[in-house]
Amino acid sequence: MPGNAQAVDIELRLLVEAIYLRYSQDFRDYSQASLKRRVLHAQQQMNFATISSMQERILRDQASFAQLMQYLTVPVSDMFRDPPYFLALRRHVVPVLRTYASIKVWVAGCSTGEEVYSLAILLREEGLLERTIIYATDINPDSLERARAGILPLDRVSNYTSNYQKAGGLRSFSEYYTAAYGNAIFDKSLRDGVTFADHSLSTDSVFSETQFISCRNVLIYFNKKLQDRAIGLFHESLGHRGFLGLGSKESLDFSVWSTRFDPVSKPDRIFRKA
Repeated sequence: MPGNAQAVDIELRLLVEAIYLRYSQDFRDYSQASLKRRVLHAQQQMNFATISSMQERILRDQASFAQLMQYLTVPVSDMFRDPPYFLALRRHVVPVLRTYASIKVWVAGCSTGEEVYSLAILLREEGLLERTIIYATDINPDSLERARAGILPLDRVSNYTSNYQKAGGLRSFSEYYTAAYGNAIFDKSLRDGVTFADHSLSTDSVFSETQFISCRNVLIYFNKKLQDRAIGLFHESLGHRGFLGLGSKESLDFSVWSTRFDPVSKPDRIFRKA
């Protein structure tokens, strides 16, 4: 019904404005279609009759807001997702990183840490991890805590192992974790050089100069305005001729920053600061 659909759209706008005012988390420039699906799913799963009733609860109850964040931020990923991307990193990015005495990598939107540990393993195999600092950032505190713990479900390891092998893995994937109580616990040394931190691509600024940024399958949830803001942050953060990696469905083609990056491996969505 058109009237009901309009009411839902109004409720959605009011919800994201309320979240911004109360918690300083800014979803106002997220893709509306994607955000609407997630909010309606959260409404159903959290047993609220309307978005407005959910808004009333989260404004007064931080625990309810934390629960809603699990639906809004999509904390789902895979290790070595899109294996050709990691093969391309080994071929095009690693040789340049070798020329630096110290390396800083930013994993933006790190979710529960799968991308972080994938890159840490790759850097270790290429002899670069000990001189690398990895900044792993996300807006979801629960996801950051899970990433920091380095514990992933054991039932997903077979898929991770397959991806690792296709991504050019040089060892046995089982060398990097210990199985215990239905989980895979990653070697602590993989995260010794990782700094996990809260950071919003919607509202925060650049915090360090980096040589490589990996932000994959995050921009697809943003509208064009927020995509341009995020890419601008990446351009500002990257040092001279630094590298940027995006997700398989993401592009710089229509960004105001498109001319400020050169394609390195366009099929694999790897670019270099011009």
